[in-house]
Amino acid sequence: MALADLIMPKMGESIMEATILKWLKKPGDPVKQDEPVLEIATDKVDSEVPSTVSGELAEILYEENQVVPVGAVIARIKTEQEIPSAADTYDFQIEDTPHTEQAQEMVEQEASSSSSAYPISTAIPGSNAGKPNSGFFSPLVLMIAKNEGIPLSELEQIKGTGADGRVTKKDILDYVARRKAGETVAQAAPRHETPSRQQEAVSVWQPAEKIQDQRVEIIEMDRMRKLIAEHMVRSKQTSPHVTSFAEADVTHMVQWRERIKRDFEKREGEKITFTPLFIEAIVKCLKRFPLLNSSVEGDKIIVKKDIHIGMATALPNGNLIVPVIKHADTLNLVGLVKQVNYLAQAARNNKLKPDDTQGGTFTLTNLGSFGSLMGTPIINQPQVAILATGLIKKRPVVIETPQGDTIGIRHMMFLSLSYDHRIIDGSLGATFLSAVVHELENFDPQREF
Repeated sequence: MALADLIMPKMGESIMEATILKWLKKPGDPVKQDEPVLEIATDKVDSEVPSTVSGELAEILYEENQVVPVGAVIARIKTEQEIPSAADTYDFQIEDTPHTEQAQEMVEQEASSSSSAYPISTAIPGSNAGKPNSGFFSPLVLMIAKNEGIPLSELEQIKGTGADGRVTKKDILDYVARRKAGETVAQAAPRHETPSRQQEAVSVWQPAEKIQDQRVEIIEMDRMRKLIAEHMVRSKQTSPHVTSFAEADVTHMVQWRERIKRDFEKREGEKITFTPLFIEAIVKCLKRFPLLNSSVEGDKIIVKKDIHIGMATALPNGNLIVPVIKHADTLNLVGLVKQVNYLAQAARNNKLKPDDTQGGTFTLTNLGSFGSLMGTPIINQPQVAILATGLIKKRPVVIETPQGDTIGIRHMMFLSLSYDHRIIDGSLGATFLSAVVHELENFDPQREF
């Protein structure tokens, strides 16, 4: 009987680690091939890890709530089957199945040399002056620091050996060992020192000191809410946000949808909402203004040739997730409707796969579905723009005609575009927004579906 390694799978191009939420099996339990063994969570979605063989769970190498790098061995299974290659099973490009420590080292070396390695906040020029590291800390480093009682002010004093002075797992473990041995360690920053942006971000989750005498209800943030909070703070620290507003007369679109929606559902088996119509207009404009479909890395602008539209979707528990419609520019209206409905349904039923939330290049959030007229959306990093559509509402407006101005009842909607002012100036942002408005207002009421 052989031992098969169960490997932490690769779940997306930018995902380097995952948290073990729950073991569904315990040592000694029988497992079948493709049967879920544990539940894991990334910063995007939760998912299950199935067994690659049938047999008996022999050993669990990580406990619940531990952060595990992609490619690490997380359990071993006794089996009489032929053991599959870890690289073939999990799409993790390694020559041989490594031991746990080897896998961790490989992943962390890749993380420390990559500019996409989960920074909590973007380094701000001058904010880390005189400090030995870059101010970027991966979730793994932060978790070790938290478990060892190392405050952020002390963590910022640790000399990092990774790219750009980044603190790696080896750095933090070496520091912890010296700390426990009583050797000289980094001195925490004085309490009167002006806090860095990262300290300000972390302080969001610090509890109030005196609440005993107050009539309050304390609600612990769930894991996803903590991730959302971190992502929103980091986005504001990374991108100087500017928001432009516009108003669109979408009467033709509303009337067209009302006229065809029953026939559409009968023919396609899908309900047509306004979201795919908005995405269709956005895609047309992104082709004309490709800078809105880009990201920023240092002093370089990365213009994306593929258009992947994220659509903000509310979950039943009130949290928000952004599934992505890949290659939206290659889909016709029917294809967009099917993708929008599939992803929305998968999100509501917690059936999204990790790849469903990866790779977005531009995001749409439909505030109108919650009754809001307009809003100032926060950019979904590393994108550079996000468009919000408000409630469609009938109002009396002035209609300009060759025969003169009249007042009529029209279906009106506000749009707001938040964009990264590092690379998108007000003129470009407003021009793009006006182009989207033009597409919506000139919707062909006689078009076929």
